[in-house]
Amino acid sequence: MKKSDLIEIIAEEFPHLDRKDVFQIVNGIFEAMIEGLQNGEKIEIRGLGTFKVKERPEKMARNPRTGERILVPARRTVHFKTGKLLKSRLNGKGA
Repeated sequence: MKKSDLIEIIAEEFPHLDRKDVFQIVNGIFEAMIEGLQNGEKIEIRGLGTFKVKERPEKMARNPRTGERILVPARRTVHFKTGKLLKSRLNGKGA
């Protein structure tokens, strides 16, 4: 599913809202989530799951082509953990 598909579904669910308004709402939610993650905040959406930033330390690795050792710098990544409701629906248990 793409963002445009999500906007389409929401616009159909709420016909009294203009598509431009739905577009702004969806973009606003995503921007707020991105900003929160940039600030190191945890985002919990009940039923869906939790987004959390994890710190990866720098490490030594090998270039598989040349065998040369290289330093992979530290970085931040987003980790998603599924919620109970999503997990049960994915496994066909309803809810």
